[in-house]
Amino acid sequence: MAVCGSLLSNHSLSPFLKPQRPTLWCKKQFCVRGSVNKPDAEEPRKVMIRKENEGWKIDFSREKPATPLLDTVNYPAHLKNLSTHDLEQLAAELRADIVYSVAETGGHLSSSLGVVELTVALHHVFSTPEDKIIWDVGHQAYPHKILTGRRSRMHTMRKTSGLAPFPKRDESVHDAFGAGHSSTSISAGLGMAVGRDLLGNNNNVVSVIGDGAMTAGQAYEAMNNAGFLDANLIIVLNDNRQVSLPTATLDGPASPVGALSSALTKLQASTNFRKLREVAKSFTKQIGGQTHEVAARLDEYARGMISGSGSTFFEELGLYYIGPVDGHNVEDLVTIFQKVKAMPVPGPVLIHIVTEKGRGYSPAEAAADKMHGVVKFDPATGKQHKPQSPTLPYTRYFVESLIKEAEGDDKIVAIHAAMGGGTGLNYFEKKFPDRCFDVGIAEQHAVTFAAGLATEGLKPFCAIYSTFLQRGYDQVIHDVDLQKLPVRFAMDRAGLVGADGPTHCGAFDITYMACLPNMVVMAPSDEAELMHMVATAAAIDDRPSCFRFPRGNGIGAVLPPNNKGTPLEIGKGRILTEGNRLAILGYGSIVQQCLEAAHMLRTQDIYVTVADARFCKPLDTELIRQLASEHEILITVEEGSIGGFGSHVSHFLSLTGILDGPLKLRSMMLPDRYFEHGSPKDQIEEAGLSSRHISATVLSLLGKPKEALHFKHT
Repeated sequence: MAVCGSLLSNHSLSPFLKPQRPTLWCKKQFCVRGSVNKPDAEEPRKVMIRKENEGWKIDFSREKPATPLLDTVNYPAHLKNLSTHDLEQLAAELRADIVYSVAETGGHLSSSLGVVELTVALHHVFSTPEDKIIWDVGHQAYPHKILTGRRSRMHTMRKTSGLAPFPKRDESVHDAFGAGHSSTSISAGLGMAVGRDLLGNNNNVVSVIGDGAMTAGQAYEAMNNAGFLDANLIIVLNDNRQVSLPTATLDGPASPVGALSSALTKLQASTNFRKLREVAKSFTKQIGGQTHEVAARLDEYARGMISGSGSTFFEELGLYYIGPVDGHNVEDLVTIFQKVKAMPVPGPVLIHIVTEKGRGYSPAEAAADKMHGVVKFDPATGKQHKPQSPTLPYTRYFVESLIKEAEGDDKIVAIHAAMGGGTGLNYFEKKFPDRCFDVGIAEQHAVTFAAGLATEGLKPFCAIYSTFLQRGYDQVIHDVDLQKLPVRFAMDRAGLVGADGPTHCGAFDITYMACLPNMVVMAPSDEAELMHMVATAAAIDDRPSCFRFPRGNGIGAVLPPNNKGTPLEIGKGRILTEGNRLAILGYGSIVQQCLEAAHMLRTQDIYVTVADARFCKPLDTELIRQLASEHEILITVEEGSIGGFGSHVSHFLSLTGILDGPLKLRSMMLPDRYFEHGSPKDQIEEAGLSSRHISATVLSLLGKPKEALHFKHT
């Protein structure tokens, strides 16, 4: 979307904006100097946050600057009496604080930098926790966390037992609603607004949603319902022209997905007309019947005529639209929020603000990916300290294999939901631009869109994170599996995901995919197996299939020639090491922990069989019978929830009567709870699925529990 300069000037289209005063050309600057004990002669070299004619400037070239005003703000109440100038200074200090904080921890940078002024204005005008502010997705909530009593803990962000990367209700009373997945804020806000009205309260509810999240159907469903219910709800549309993540393509941000972006540029507002319209609505609702319908129709046409573009996009959903507004002008934002808050007429309002991701930090503004998600970096240059690894991420092995398959089969196409970088399909898109489809943050649509492609004889690979595929599960069942359409689901970030925490944990895909009658369900134990499973999925053309793979890097397995996998025999696993008495049957990447456990047990003169199941559905029943007949004990291991691979194995053993015999069966899986963010090593230990825990389980079943003490946690 092209935002013309007039939108951000003193000729703003917003009805509530005050005309700006003429610029005074002078050299006077307002400076916030760092406190250092050095002679006065070195004063010019001190770090400063300064106000210049064109705005506030922050010097990131040295140590973290002083933040004297931010230091006085511990909670939102401390913003209430600040002047406009103070709020602008606070925003500048807050921006500096975020950059230097995220430089030490990593995390979501540019999204938070883009909403600094918005956050300051919201907390100045509204009073949380009585007033509710709901942040959609939540990766832009770092300034909110700092202003709501958590600044001293920002250094713990995304770490074990530290601050969560997203809003979290049990972390702070100021976090009105937990987030992590997109497009939920309007629905949640509407529920809070209706609940408020039913209870007779009068607090404000504000939902902050980005233009990217607006591509999901739930956002439209919520707006449509909000217009019908006519609840007093404030929706802030944060339009940063990033309908897809900035990593959607290798060349930077993708073109906006869908018609939303162009529609936003055409919308305007009229305060006088709104007052007239609300009076008419109130009067005609009392009369009812046809009169109200005629008045509503006239209202729509009049609205279109008064607006310069004639667009009634949000109006037809029943929301009153205000904007576009400069989302980095604190004075304008405060004025609008105060006017809307004081407006006596109820009903949903949408305030359209225009912002820039990475605002105020030039390395982020200039980067192709806008520094959306970063590891530790140098504040002076923006250079990230990415750890070196001898192997690539599993995501990269997946896409390299898919590219090889697509080179030999022009029917292969790829679909993702605004996650070209996360799924690796930005590489596929570079090679096959006409065969890669970014549908926006719309997983339901992505699945059924892939189903439609399959009906035409194409071979769609739908690459969606395990946790995000949950959002399109009805479509997986009804539109794909029921019709036995050969859609291939590549489920990245399966299992524990470390710093992203429970909202992104891929714990449930084995359970929710393996219960479907027609689905082939696979999981590779290493990157080479992943390539073979990509080839296997490409070859399956009579039913749907899926394969899961973890976050993180490969183990260094020997790859197939030219990254071209070989299709596996459906429903056949393999034995990796042979032992006696006890067998471990692993499913997916957890097989590596099983192999390490076998190595540890050999130091105790215990030799176990380790098998790689490869398939959860169909099960390799022949392999399971063999393991059961040749061993006294069988342990299944998976990095997934209850009801997954182990459940299918035990069900088979029960039905066949094998469990009626002497076999001892144990299933190891993720405990029945959600896992908080932390390091992958800490999480696997907490889950009880490390090689140490597997070894201890083996020793316990063999009657040697004390020997498990030899394997200490490191």
